[in-house]
Amino acid sequence: MSWMHLYQKKKISTEEAVAKIQSGQTVYVGGGAGVPQVLVQALVQRADELRDVQIVHVLHFGPAPYVDARFQKSFRQNSLFIGDNVRKAVQEGRADFTPIFLSEIPRLFRRGILPIDVALIQLSPPDEHGFCSFGVEVGCTKPAAEAAKLIIAEINPRMPRTLGDSFIHLREIDYLVEVDYALPEAPQGGSTPVHEKIGRIISELIPDGATLQLGIGSIPDAVLRNLKNHRDLGIHTELFSDGVVELVESGVITGARKTLHPDKVVAGFLFGSRKLYEFVEDNPIIEMHPTDYVNDPFIIAQNDKMFSINSAIEVDLTGQVSACSIGPKFYSGVGGQLDFVRGAARSKGGQPIIALPATAKKGTISRIVPLLKPGAGVTTTRYDVHMVVTEYGVADLYGKTVRQRAEALIQIAAPQFREELEKQAKDLNFL
Repeated sequence: MSWMHLYQKKKISTEEAVAKIQSGQTVYVGGGAGVPQVLVQALVQRADELRDVQIVHVLHFGPAPYVDARFQKSFRQNSLFIGDNVRKAVQEGRADFTPIFLSEIPRLFRRGILPIDVALIQLSPPDEHGFCSFGVEVGCTKPAAEAAKLIIAEINPRMPRTLGDSFIHLREIDYLVEVDYALPEAPQGGSTPVHEKIGRIISELIPDGATLQLGIGSIPDAVLRNLKNHRDLGIHTELFSDGVVELVESGVITGARKTLHPDKVVAGFLFGSRKLYEFVEDNPIIEMHPTDYVNDPFIIAQNDKMFSINSAIEVDLTGQVSACSIGPKFYSGVGGQLDFVRGAARSKGGQPIIALPATAKKGTISRIVPLLKPGAGVTTTRYDVHMVVTEYGVADLYGKTVRQRAEALIQIAAPQFREELEKQAKDLNFL
């Protein structure tokens, strides 16, 4: 049977596709910029017919209509990483959160710890051999689809065909729906002078030939803008955006000195502008892989000079890093931070870096704190942390006593908070 005949046989309407979903089932929704938007909207329109459908996803860009309070009896969302579109529902107890390392999410699906009945995914059109690409979101969506009992796919001509371990054959798909809409885009820019200062400081720590992990946001963007005079940098990261494209095009990122996947940009998913999506289309420099590979600390460590750059909400004077909650309120999740911290720490010549502005709320709150807020989640433990960077400098905590850590962190706190931090450190017998 030719793939074209197979394609026509499996093509159905959107309404027919979502009618396959039954009450009580667990449905995985493809994440990132690869959310199957048409299928999600059609599923929500069936809310009155459904009860107790669990919606599982990792990070869903764009609207998440199934978390609306009106649909509580129909859908219960289970987020493996909390985005801003579901945060309120999780904090109010209307949705669930499963704490899990990004590197271990595929294991939940493959071992049946979190069994998936139906996977709703978005793919590129098939190539001449009948293979579709997961495009911009391979990381957790490919493993979820492989473990699902039923796969329903949107085929979108605007989904780029990315290379690597990123394909599924039409014969593995149960039903497909044809769609045509633009992928969501991430706004670019937005860095403040504080972010730029942090970016300059971090760029001075990174040697030529290093391999980098960084995501999207103001600090990663600022770091990338300050790397224009570096040579032969590489990328091995769970996520990247437009800043990487600019450095590839300028010859700064070549991957020539990478010790694992030389000459390749390795990632699990990506999110950015239309320019990014056009750049990765059938581009042999790009290799997309599931997160149990990309985020495996033992894989990461095989990259010499591996530098990981991750953010934080607050860091206490012993080096504990909280990046996933504000006190007991869940904010995001552990994601891949500790995966890359541990991988970079074990890399030959590598260095994990935690970066954050020294203050929040227009300078009224210090993000270097004596103790984490009660109930705060520890994302990176004091035993894993190495360097912490703010706009005031670098605190190298690795192998240092609690007294030395407290002294170093106070020095990179905002000046107006240093005296009080020192007093509290003495009260806690840190100094």
